[in-house]
Order: sequence, then structure tokens, then C-alpha cells
Amino acid sequence: MQGDADSGSARPHVSDRGRFLFPLVAVVLTFLCYLPALANGFIDWDDSPLLLRNPHYRGLGPDQLRWMFTSRLMGHWMPLNWISFGLDHAVWGMTPFGYHLTNLLLHATNAAVVYALASKLLLLSLPERLTSDRMRVRVGALVAALTFSLHPLRVESVAWVTERRDVLSGLFFLLAIWAYLKYCEARASADGGGRWPYWAAVVLCGLALMSKVMAVSLPVILLLLDVYPLRRLGGGPRGWLGPAARAVLVEKLPFVALCAGASVLALWAQLAGGSPVPLEALPWSGRLAILGYQLAFYLGKTLVPTNLAILYELRLPLALETWRIALSVATVAAVTACALALRRRVPAALIAWAAYVVILLPPSGIVQSGYQIAADRYSYLACLGWSMLAGAGVAALGRVAALPAFLVIATLGGLTWTQARVWHDNETVWRRAVDVDPRSGIARANLGAALSAHGRTEEAMAELREAIRLRPGYPDAHLSLGLMLAQGGDPAGAVPHFSEALRLWPRFAEAHNNLGAALAVQGRRDEALSHFREALRLNPDYAEARNNLGLALAQDGKLREAAEQFARAVALNPEWIDARRNLEQAQRLLGR
Repeated sequence: MQGDADSGSARPHVSDRGRFLFPLVAVVLTFLCYLPALANGFIDWDDSPLLLRNPHYRGLGPDQLRWMFTSRLMGHWMPLNWISFGLDHAVWGMTPFGYHLTNLLLHATNAAVVYALASKLLLLSLPERLTSDRMRVRVGALVAALTFSLHPLRVESVAWVTERRDVLSGLFFLLAIWAYLKYCEARASADGGGRWPYWAAVVLCGLALMSKVMAVSLPVILLLLDVYPLRRLGGGPRGWLGPAARAVLVEKLPFVALCAGASVLALWAQLAGGSPVPLEALPWSGRLAILGYQLAFYLGKTLVPTNLAILYELRLPLALETWRIALSVATVAAVTACALALRRRVPAALIAWAAYVVILLPPSGIVQSGYQIAADRYSYLACLGWSMLAGAGVAALGRVAALPAFLVIATLGGLTWTQARVWHDNETVWRRAVDVDPRSGIARANLGAALSAHGRTEEAMAELREAIRLRPGYPDAHLSLGLMLAQGGDPAGAVPHFSEALRLWPRFAEAHNNLGAALAVQGRRDEALSHFREALRLNPDYAEARNNLGLALAQDGKLREAAEQFARAVALNPEWIDARRNLEQAQRLLGR
């Protein structure tokens, strides 16, 4: 896009005629292409601990709200996300359709907001001879909105209930940018305009951070927009250091303060969740290498969105991935060089690349957590710049580019439909992950657990043993294999696997509970009681461990204590018939 010398002045608006038709098209097409997601269930990977086994978000009373604003469950601070789940539960209970519907409605709304953003940015950046053609601007904005919303890389954030935080935070993030552009537009007008859009942007920034802390990149994104297309910064020494530039920088202080506070809360939550990878396991050189890999990875998947999966497993040491990382770093260097070389002719390309890097920094390998080297969800906002460039290209070239662009969009929509079906259930999502990366021990372990849940014992056992061979240090694989052995009538054979899971992760509450159950069956009640209590120390809301502790206490003749544990298990999971039956039996024996 060629910048206008006078782009700091107010630019004409697109006429109101047909104002709502194009964003409505974006919303409807987005909704249609993601329809398969509405038939999907919950996924055990994160949906289970966050939603299925978590009673605290179920309601909007004072106790639930207090928990939502103070929870650090699984290393996240996201109160608005919890409130949205609480609203879902109030309407739908635990029916997955309603949760998926909310995700989809939020994403479709984001498509409309991207359309509005693209319209403003095109008016600011394209020459007036092009923006005078209202249809050209609308078509360009629609291309930007649809290449954003219909890209298969977005599917993980929409079709996985846990990733509500991406679409919810994304909504406030996008609206904050829109409000900021509105503020700058008002400032450039003859009367200087009011400041309400500025404070609206600050509030929206806070809401984005309360949904997902990855929105900390927002102040830098606003500064990049100040450089281009707003041209409030840059253009010589005075453009960076003069009074006007200082005023632009001071404007960002409220945003920076909010982001600093959210970063402290994020660190507090991450430390509680125990998820950051320590420097001893992954030094700074490795973290920078992962960042380089991710920058190239998402760029490649944007261009060729195939072989997408729930997990791209990180294998340490990184020496195992030397050639891929080297190729990725070379790609990043080449793209950076091209963007810099074109900075005068196509300034938007450099801004889009810089925004891409900035948005990816918070979830990158710099602060590595989890088992993934990359994840589709991290690209939700990061790739927005590429969509804007696509829209600008179509607006600049006109009809010659429109037909090819919509053919590409139709292809993306078809791929998104197919990818949304991958997220139907645990088996489909993990089978795809194994197909994409057959060497992933974590994917095979989760596929084995899914097969076991469907009673396909031989297939499940084979996947779990292969998972342990590929990744012997993955505690969940040992847990799942132990569960299969215990359920198959071999509690003695299960004990070594539960013990190994605990050796690998001593704070693994599920392993403590299941080891306790296997020991109790063998008559080793004292050891079993110890493990049940440790499981509850680690997770006081673990209903199954409460029920198991109650059974062990009842066998010891401690009926009053047992009844208390059964009652707490029922309070945590009111629909659990076994726990309710145990409580009734204990109360009957106590004469209540």
C-alpha cells in the first residue's frame, strides 16, 4: 500500500448505503463454515479439568465470582472468561452445544469487527483516487475479514471450548484498536473531537487482559499504527522526539500500566500452575530458537494451512530439530530483510510483520510453558496483519484481484469446515495429531486414553505402550496404562505405572488417587489413605478422591468421617450417583 503524505488528516467515510451488508456477509459466512463445531463435544485435554471436573464456575453468585477473580487454575488468570462460562452453564448446563455456540458467535462477531477495522485502515492508507470508489473499499475490507475468520488456523480457537479466551480477548482487543482509530480520527478533525474513544480503548484493553493476558501486546500495536498509517510518529527526528511525539507516547501510559499489572497476575498464575519450563531445561538460546521456529511455522501454515493438529510436540534437547530451526531462522531473516527493503514503497508490510512478531512474543518460547513447540491458537490475532494486507491488495488492484481472492477464501472455508470436524471428540482430534506427527508420544498417549474410554482395549494398550516408548517421561501415559490395567483386574500391575507417574510428577493428584485405589483393592489401606489425602491436599475439589477416601474410612469403621467425605463429593458433583448412594448408605448406618 502506498502511504498518503497527508494521511494524518481526516479522511472521508464510506457512505452509509449498504453499510451493514458486507459485515453481515462476513458474519453469516463465518457462522456457516464453522457449523460442524456445534456438533462437537468437550475435549478431555483441558476441557476436563477446566470445565467438566470444576464446580466453581457453575453459577454467578458471590462465591463463584470471588473464585473467578482469584483463580489460578492451570496457570491462568482470566476472570471474564470464567464469567462467560458461568453464563453458559446457567443457560445450557453441561451441554457442549451451548459452549460451542458462544465461541462461534464471538468469532463471527470478530469477523465483523475486523471488517470495520479494515475499512478504517484502507481509508487511511490508500490514495484518495482509490478510496473514492466505495465498493473497492468494501470488497477489500470483506476480503480482510474473511481471510481472517475463515482461515483454518482459527479453528482451534473456535472449536475448542477451552480456547474461549482467544475469541473473547480477541473481541476486546479488536474493539480497542477500533476505538483508538476513532480517537485519532476525532483528534485529526477540525474541532479536535472528544476523548471518549480514547478512554473506551483503555477500558477495552483492560477487558481484553481480563479474558487472556496475551493482550499485553496492545500498546505496541497502537504505537505501530501511530507510525503507519496514522503517521503520528516517525518521519524524522522531530517525529520521534518532538512535543507531538511525546504526547503520543504519553497516551500509551494507561495501556502500559494495565498490561504491567496483568503481566504480574499472569506470572503469579503461571507459578501456581507450575507450567513454566525452567531455564535449566531450556536455556535462552533454545527459547530464541523456538521463537524463530514459531515465526516461520505460522507463516508457513498461513500460506499452506494443512496438517493442522491440537499438538505439535516440543522435543528436548532442541538438537533433535536443528535443521528445522535453522531453516526457520533463515526464513525469518529473509522476510525481515524484505520488509525492511520495501518499507518506503509498502510500509504496511513492515508494520504487519512487526505486529506479527510483537503479538507472538508473549506466548512464544521466551516464556515456554506446556508440551508444544507451537500452537494454532497463538496465531489468532498475530496473523491479522496478513489479512489486512490481503484486503489492501484486492482494494488496490480492483477487479483483477477480487475473483482470485474469493476463490482462495472459498478454499479456506472448505478447509475450515473439514478442520472443525476434526474436533468432534477425543478420538478424532488425537488421531489427527498422530497422523500429523507419528513420533508424538503425547498424542499417542491421549489417543490411547480415548480408545480405552470406548472399550477398544487392544488398540488402546498398543498406543499407550508406544507412547511410553516414544516419551517415557510423560506421566499421563503411565497413568492411562495403569488405569487400563486396574480396570482390567490387575491392580498389582497398575501400581508400578502409577508410581512412575508420581516419580515423574510428584504433584499429580490423579496418580495419587488411582495409586490409592489400586493399593486399597490389595488391602493396603494405610498406604491408600495416605495417597487419597495427598491427592486432596493437591486438589481439594477432587470429587473422586473424596469418594475413595470415604470408602477407605468406612472400611476402617470411621463412618462419621466417611459420611463427611461422601457429602463433600456429592457437593462437588451432585449428579454422581455412586457418591450419593455411598452417602445415603453411610447415613443409614449412622442412624440419620
